[in-house]
Amino acid sequence: MNAVILGVSPDSPESHCRFADKHNLEITLLSDTEHKVLENYDVWQKKKMYGKEFWGVVRSNFLIDSEGNIGYIWRKVKVKGHVEDVKNKLLELKT
Repeated sequence: MNAVILGVSPDSPESHCRFADKHNLEITLLSDTEHKVLENYDVWQKKKMYGKEFWGVVRSNFLIDSEGNIGYIWRKVKVKGHVEDVKNKLLELKT
């Protein structure tokens, strides 16, 4: 669909390479160990699990056009059905 997919996380480049190799990913994974991009996109947040608080990434997707404008945001993304949601939004925005 002529879209570029980038993944950003606080994991190291080495960790990204192992993950991409293990899962045969063909997308680019970017390392943000200092959380600069994650904080700018407000996805580095306090989370709670089993009563404990910690900082982590809130899985989110941003559809960004060629001019750098955000066309759509998905927060707290669940994997199931998400690819279809993104494809549909891409088609919608192309028209």
